[in-house]
Amino acid sequence: MRIYPTFFRLCFSWMDAERAHKIGFTLIKTAHTVGAGAVLRRMFAPSPSLQTSALGLTFPTPFGLAAGFDKEGKGINALANLGFGHIEVGTITGQSQPGNPQPRLFRLVEDRAVINRMGFNNDGAAAVAPRLTQAVSELAKSYPTVRPVVGVNIGKTKLVELDDALEDYLISARTLAPAADYLVVNVSSPNTPGLRLLQNVETLRPLLTGVREAADSASGRHVPLLVKIAPDLSDDDVADVAALALDLKLDGIICTNTTISRDGLKSPAVMVEEKGAGGLSGAPLKARSLAVLRQLKAAVGDSLTLISVGGVETGAEVQERLDAGATLVQGYTGFLYEGPFWAARINKELVQLRK
Repeated sequence: MRIYPTFFRLCFSWMDAERAHKIGFTLIKTAHTVGAGAVLRRMFAPSPSLQTSALGLTFPTPFGLAAGFDKEGKGINALANLGFGHIEVGTITGQSQPGNPQPRLFRLVEDRAVINRMGFNNDGAAAVAPRLTQAVSELAKSYPTVRPVVGVNIGKTKLVELDDALEDYLISARTLAPAADYLVVNVSSPNTPGLRLLQNVETLRPLLTGVREAADSASGRHVPLLVKIAPDLSDDDVADVAALALDLKLDGIICTNTTISRDGLKSPAVMVEEKGAGGLSGAPLKARSLAVLRQLKAAVGDSLTLISVGGVETGAEVQERLDAGATLVQGYTGFLYEGPFWAARINKELVQLRK
């Protein structure tokens, strides 16, 4: 199972990162399409001992795939075959949009990191919704007991002004919530101009309140709602978001998104500067993501579900997040470097660590 890093170095490391991602994702989807899904599900099924209760749902394992890998819900079932306990789709916007100009995804191999300025490229909520409905239906048939959970991450359409952001989020909430197991409001990507201003609690309160009401009304049930925050918030701002989440009785917080910081990187500064603007994810985010998690846990206790994401690569690091107060943990950048056996390996390591 450790042959993938060599395969990556030989086949993908020299290739444009977005092209490599598309090729890898296509191979994963193709394996599912040609009928290998049942075999992969048996091979990579998480141990029942890893089942985790959160958000009123049962997750096959606490480890899942963060938003950003499957932006449009085109490979949910194929990714579930690999052992992820949940797949978070998105970020999806109210209107379709192409995202930022290419190139827009870059590796920092020495740092085991990625810089992206994708810009929420996606087909839009109306196109994604039927894919979600079909995927959840297929998952229910493939996993008769505990199926992988499907989360949906929504953001602001780039062309929509900040003053009109609420209505744009409501379009996504009404359209996507009926097929979502949980919903995430993304106000923390650095790649949509002005988006992070929505993390201000005065702006965030009506946004979260409106999305929750729209999601529950459209779906006829309570759809668990979380907010995803940036690692670049000050400790005071993190405390304010925690207080707001408690006051609004949100279901949880995802901590954290990518960072605009470039501190402490091993890669040559000139090379990093050449990559340009964008959010940094991967191993360099590890310390700050863990620190934000610990601060949030101290603030909210057991009142909210905390999902930790940022820099995890091993089962031990996932367990560290769980021990620090996370109920669930997500990965993304490690998947790009470790390949399709990554989730299964983490699940196996988690079982070994708990014995």
